[in-house]
Amino acid sequence: MEGKNLSSQLEEAYFSSIKKLNDGEIVKGRIVEVRPKEVIIDIGYKSEGVVPRDEFSLQDTPSVGSEVEVLVEKVEDEEGRLVISYERAKKSLGWRKLITEYKEGDLVEGVVNRKVKGGFMVEVFGVEGFLPGSLSTFRYLPDEEVLGKKFLFQIIKLSRLKQNFIVSRRDALRLEKEIQKRKIWDSLKVGKVVKGRVKSITDFGAFVDIGGIDGLLHIADMSWRKVNNPQEVVAVGDEVEVMILNIDKQSQRLSLGMKQLTPDPWANIEERFPQGSVVKGKIVNIQPYGIFVELDKGIEGLVHISELSWSKAKVDPFSYYAIGDMVEVKVVNVDIPNRKISLSIKRLEKDPWQEIPQILEKGAKVKGKVIGFIQNAAFVELPPGVEGIIYTQDLSWTKRINRPQEVLKRNHTYEFKVLEIDNNNRRVILGLKQLREDPWPRIVKSYPVGKVVEGEVVKITDFGIFVRLEEELEGLIFGDEIEPELKENIKVGDKIKAEIIKVDTENRKIGLSAKIDESQERSS
Repeated sequence: MEGKNLSSQLEEAYFSSIKKLNDGEIVKGRIVEVRPKEVIIDIGYKSEGVVPRDEFSLQDTPSVGSEVEVLVEKVEDEEGRLVISYERAKKSLGWRKLITEYKEGDLVEGVVNRKVKGGFMVEVFGVEGFLPGSLSTFRYLPDEEVLGKKFLFQIIKLSRLKQNFIVSRRDALRLEKEIQKRKIWDSLKVGKVVKGRVKSITDFGAFVDIGGIDGLLHIADMSWRKVNNPQEVVAVGDEVEVMILNIDKQSQRLSLGMKQLTPDPWANIEERFPQGSVVKGKIVNIQPYGIFVELDKGIEGLVHISELSWSKAKVDPFSYYAIGDMVEVKVVNVDIPNRKISLSIKRLEKDPWQEIPQILEKGAKVKGKVIGFIQNAAFVELPPGVEGIIYTQDLSWTKRINRPQEVLKRNHTYEFKVLEIDNNNRRVILGLKQLREDPWPRIVKSYPVGKVVEGEVVKITDFGIFVRLEEELEGLIFGDEIEPELKENIKVGDKIKAEIIKVDTENRKIGLSAKIDESQERSS
């Protein structure tokens, strides 16, 4: 009797240890054996369940002892066996997770399982969704770089009734960039130092990519020294370290600076380069208006063209200086608010104009070299630093001169007469014709009105013909004072007879007429 009771108790204990299962229920189990075509799973029932090996994907390789969730398809089939499915449990749980935790527009990670017509099938939590080819971004990628690989996708359609969904890789990439941008914007603070890559260069600066956000590195914030072209400092593709100067999230503008990462070289500038001090520097830029000299790193000063030489004649900086030359300069002015330093080279020497009274006087003869021209005058270098000027009207007593180059040559030395000393403009007015006696008193006597003379044609114009009467003396036959037939046939070098009809002593001109008769010629 006691043995019967014990057997009954053991039987009761055995059946009470067996789980009560229902068809369609998802339960946990433990893998007890992995066979080539089957996986044996113990779910705590009176018999173990068998799952086909191919229900496990490459990513879910089964291993003995690991726990898995399975779906009970039938507690007992016709043969009394337990029927379970790993694949159906995975899909059921995956779909439940997808519809409860995600919505359209969310990002989700998935594996590209296979290629199908029109796109790909993507597995998300064990459930397959469709990825249209137009939304895949995989068009030019080989299959081995896509199939079986994990990517981030955006859910663009989720149907609970049909239990299917559509995803997009293209929109996921766009959303990823936006999220990344937002994270970066949130992490940025004025004064923060960040790294970036130069994306493009313009006349006014460079755009730097900071994790997908473009910031402007203005040319004025590249260096403490003057920068004329951004390419002097950076090039496209350069990795640079910059400081955030200003953030405008509303307009999505970011201002960056490089020079702010180094100490301001203008600190204590007046103590380092006091007015009147003489310093050495390197020429770093040459312009028509002067030369820029680097006194120290980030500190440049301008020697204006007017401060290159005591001479008033324009000095061509490009002819006298070259970039890289070392020069000695004098500090004339330090403008801290505008960060400008005015320098001088000529002030290193004594002002030669102060010695003018001792070396020059009105009426004196002086030698000088022609150094430049303008329309109606030439510039002459006298003693070093002193400039003379001679106007065309003072080149000849008798010859008609339109440009000074007709008489004078550049870099040639001539003797002149000092006509005037212009202290206000620091100029000496010179004359060439004044070295000889004025011939016009003699000319007036030698060429009275009515006299018939013969001369050589030297120039033919629309308004008349110029005739050389003697060396450096010309007369003009007016256009209406010559017969048309004669004017058409005459040429330069021909001899022609003419009557003097006007002698203008004030303007130093002689007027002629070619309309003469034989009686006038004989009487003259």
